[in-house]
Amino acid sequence: MPPTHPPDFEHAIHTANIWLKAVSEALETEDRHLAHRLLRTWLHTLRDRVTIDVAAHFAAQLPELLRGAYYDGWDPSTVPIKYDREGYVNRFVQEARVTAEEVPRIVPAVTAVVREHVSPGQLEAALEQLPHDIRALLLQPTA
Repeated sequence: MPPTHPPDFEHAIHTANIWLKAVSEALETEDRHLAHRLLRTWLHTLRDRVTIDVAAHFAAQLPELLRGAYYDGWDPSTVPIKYDREGYVNRFVQEARVTAEEVPRIVPAVTAVVREHVSPGQLEAALEQLPHDIRALLLQPTA
């Protein structure tokens, strides 16, 4: 049976699935929809808190399908959006549809997955733009 998608599209799907599988494993869930929602929220909360240049450089590290999710709904004229740790958590809770108590477990796990999949130094360059309290949340050691 011939493939139903061009090879480039198959590769894009495969690469995005690698990331989603890693997020699922890091969070010990088999729910890929949840993994996608959490990764997407993590990407959006980073994207909206950094400058346009940093957001674009970071996006270049993402697989094609995740880059689309990253840019979905982005309004570069409003960034960076200034929020502190509480604002970050509230935004994450609203977009990811999780509880505030879950955020300190989820966010560092997703950060670790992203770090494994981007070029060395790219994540750190983006995280440097975040306030210390948000950066500390993202980099909190995972259990």
